[in-house]
Amino acid sequence: MNLTELEELGLKNIGKVYHNLSYDELIQHELDNGEVKLTSSGATAVDTGIFTGRSPKDKYFVDRDPSNKYIAWGDVNQKVSEEVFNELLEVAREQLSNKDLYVTDVFSGASEASKRSIRFVTEIAWQSHFVKNMFIRPTETELENFKADFTVLNACKAVNEKWKEHGLHSEVFVLFDIENNLAIIGGTWYGGELKKGIFSMMNYWLPLEGKLSMHCSANVGKEGDTALFFGLSGTGKTTLSTDPNRALIGDDEHGWDEHGVFNFEGGCYAKVINLDANSEPEIFGAISREALLENVVLDDDGVVDYDDGSKTENTRVSYPIEHIANHKEDLMAGHPKNIIFLTADAFGVLPPVSKLTKEQAMYYFLSGYTAKVAGTERGITEPVATFSACFGEAFLPLHPTVYADLLGKKIDEHNVNVYLVNTGWTGGKYGVGSRMSIKDTRACINAILDGTIHDSEFDTTETFRLSVPKTLGDINPDVLNPRNAWEDKAEFDKTRDELAKMFIENYKKYQDGEHTDFSEFGPIVES
Repeated sequence: MNLTELEELGLKNIGKVYHNLSYDELIQHELDNGEVKLTSSGATAVDTGIFTGRSPKDKYFVDRDPSNKYIAWGDVNQKVSEEVFNELLEVAREQLSNKDLYVTDVFSGASEASKRSIRFVTEIAWQSHFVKNMFIRPTETELENFKADFTVLNACKAVNEKWKEHGLHSEVFVLFDIENNLAIIGGTWYGGELKKGIFSMMNYWLPLEGKLSMHCSANVGKEGDTALFFGLSGTGKTTLSTDPNRALIGDDEHGWDEHGVFNFEGGCYAKVINLDANSEPEIFGAISREALLENVVLDDDGVVDYDDGSKTENTRVSYPIEHIANHKEDLMAGHPKNIIFLTADAFGVLPPVSKLTKEQAMYYFLSGYTAKVAGTERGITEPVATFSACFGEAFLPLHPTVYADLLGKKIDEHNVNVYLVNTGWTGGKYGVGSRMSIKDTRACINAILDGTIHDSEFDTTETFRLSVPKTLGDINPDVLNPRNAWEDKAEFDKTRDELAKMFIENYKKYQDGEHTDFSEFGPIVES
């Protein structure tokens, strides 16, 4: 590449530049540098250091016009001054100067109308490998004319020793300068910062163009019927969208523009804790050469113990989407026919499947609900409610209602069906009831996708007022209306109302008079 482009970024005395290396070249560099170990499946395995997950409290945007007029400032989107950014930019430049560097050029967004060109600069080979896995790999012809819209300087070996003086959270920094199309990273080696950093930027750029950015998986049937699966971690988003009868568009990040749905990425990033070849054969089979494992435990023969979470429960693998046999090669499809909101309700209150009105869809999209089982501490069995706006609040620079308004317009324009599917508990909350069977969940999903759910007669539940089918295939009718599945009806009513109050309390932040209020389409508790 032209060294002038790196020098224009303020880097000096640059050594060798390893520009857009092939997989074979990158893997050899990783091994020669002692960065990774080779596993028995042919994949490489890396330890990401003390950080085995993202550092959301260390993420900041430069407070500058005009972006500061659009950003929803708060706990998710924190401000940093131009002065502090520029000071840390010098720290990053100093770290990356006088070094051999890995430079990787990729695209985010498969749609020609919406994609961005991204350049990553790092001194570590495996991070270049991670980027190559996770983003869309340009053709040789595209690389010849590549011009970066946005650049990421990953100076992970540098730290901010003046973080207290700067008023920041720690010596780690993940900073975005929107106007100058530049991000800098220091203090953390974790690869997920690279992936989610660009996702945050796509979530800034696209809605301002009237395009919806989404934290969801997507697949498409043989008839061209596209389906979107929204859901927080643990709800089954990746598992349920991986379907032998439908082509996978992508498992995590998508856009929706005037041409349809498109993947932001060119790879998958899957959790592998307790990974089992029988229950998740596609992911297990994808862990071969070119795949990059993170923080797993392996023996002297390179055999991975996927059940060992001693380094972290957040063990992961990145791999090119081509490792999934049944994927959509162009990573795009038409406008969705069905949207599915997934929730793992550990309170056992929500039905296995509900058909939502457009207004209910707005309410549940803004709520972004799931419930997790609290930790692993002995004796703690009570569920914990989690609300994350648009099923991805941590990555939304704009106000959540911006994304919800866009979703509502697109539901209307394309006459999309929206469903809420509970993959959590039935017959009682966690500790009393049982987990919804994957067989029943699959039956709900299949009925949505093949349209047979429309043949059902529907009931309306109390309090949440959700529209649920009275019968659906071979599913026990008592399961379809959750109250019927509980032996203790009084306890169900009490638990249902407790959860409803959590929804109501969480939604109050959207009842500010500035945005359309959809609270009347959520649960109502009779006083």
